[in-house]
Amino acid sequence: MDAVTYPDKKVADFIKKNLIALRLQSDAKPYCTDFKISWTPTLVVLDHEGKEHHRTVGFLSPEELIPSLLLGITKTRFEQQQYAEALSVIQQILDEYPGSGSAAEALFLKGVVRYKSTHDPKPLKEAYEQLQAQYPASELTKRAHPYRLL
Repeated sequence: MDAVTYPDKKVADFIKKNLIALRLQSDAKPYCTDFKISWTPTLVVLDHEGKEHHRTVGFLSPEELIPSLLLGITKTRFEQQQYAEALSVIQQILDEYPGSGSAAEALFLKGVVRYKSTHDPKPLKEAYEQLQAQYPASELTKRAHPYRLL
C-alpha cells in the first residue's frame, strides 16, 4: 500500500481530514498481540477510547480504502448510537462509492441503523430488497434474507 494507496492524494487528504493515523510495525509489542495482528497490512478503526469498530486485512486500492475507512467511521457512529451521523456517512459511501466492496455492507447497515433509530422494521425489508436488486451475490444479501418476511 506504500507504493500505490497511501501516496494517492485523495487517500492522504481523506486520512488527514477524518482520522488520526498511527502506523506500527506488525511485530510492535504489545499492539500486535492486543489487536491480534497476524497479517499485513491490517487496518484497525478505533474510537477515542481504543475500542475496535472495523478491521481490514490485506491490500486495498485507493478506490477501496476510502469507502472501507468510511465504513469504519459508520460502525463507530452506529455503535455509539449516533444514528444520524452513521446514516450521513453511509449515504456518502452509497453516493460516492457504489461500486466498492463496502457498498453492500453500507446498504445493509443503512437498514439496521434506520431500524435502530425508529424501531420500524420497514427499513430492514427495504435494505434486503435493495441488496437483492443491486448486490444479489453479496454475503450481506444472504444475511438480510430473513428481512424479506417483514
